[in-house]
Amino acid sequence: MTQQSLFAPSIDAATHKPQGHRPERLKLLIVVKAAPNPSQAYGETVCVAALRMDLEKNHWVRLYPINFRALEGPSAFRKYDIVTVDAKPAPADPRHESWRPLIPSFQRVGRLDTWAKRLPWVADHVEDSMCNLLAAIRASPPARSLAAIRPRRIDGLDIEPHPGWTPDEQAKIEAYMQQDSLFGSGPRTALEAPRYKAWYRYRCHARSCRGHRQGVLDWEFVAHQRRLGAHDDAGVRQELRERWLEKICGADRDTVFFVGNQAKRPHVFSVLGAFYPPR
Repeated sequence: MTQQSLFAPSIDAATHKPQGHRPERLKLLIVVKAAPNPSQAYGETVCVAALRMDLEKNHWVRLYPINFRALEGPSAFRKYDIVTVDAKPAPADPRHESWRPLIPSFQRVGRLDTWAKRLPWVADHVEDSMCNLLAAIRASPPARSLAAIRPRRIDGLDIEPHPGWTPDEQAKIEAYMQQDSLFGSGPRTALEAPRYKAWYRYRCHARSCRGHRQGVLDWEFVAHQRRLGAHDDAGVRQELRERWLEKICGADRDTVFFVGNQAKRPHVFSVLGAFYPPR
């Protein structure tokens, strides 16, 4: 377990976003792209989590909503890209980290392309107790809603067939497909449901931890499945297990889970992504 730096931001409390509706220019390191969900207005919405880089004490930022497939040219970005964006504090979201981005203002200005370059920005945010994070949410919501958790032990990865979109989600997709294009980028394509969903099972470092089971909402988990389109079900499950459990959570990796909660159910956290530099 790595001890937190003396110069790190406090992990015991959320950073309050500014009051008002004026946009602010943010410089961010993108660390999470969550899987897209159906949206009537945007077709699909993506939640992005990032670390702010333009303050003396960097802290977590959530950007939502983003129609990621609508981002083009210099506005497109990947995990571990450095971007600048104008964003407003999200007034309808009580979570302190939540901002509403102004999509046309996205600019990609750099990239951290090795684990060695990424580690100094992530390391100070790594903590060892998911149980403490949940206790804080239950005691005084809204508490911190984004974190980087280093598990004490990873017990497994549960993989199950995705049931497909709900009637409400399908209705949102169909309504979006019938709208005139907001971006003038040609015909729209319907968002497809992934073949599988998954949950990590792990124990954190809290002495009383009885285990956590958290859904995997990483965009890359969905993208990986789509690259395996020619495989049968057994082959897809095997490939997913080899990458997402045996590689990412292997004994040779210092695995950390980026976790985030839901606005409507703040006690429910999911694994939004993984950080897994070599030990």
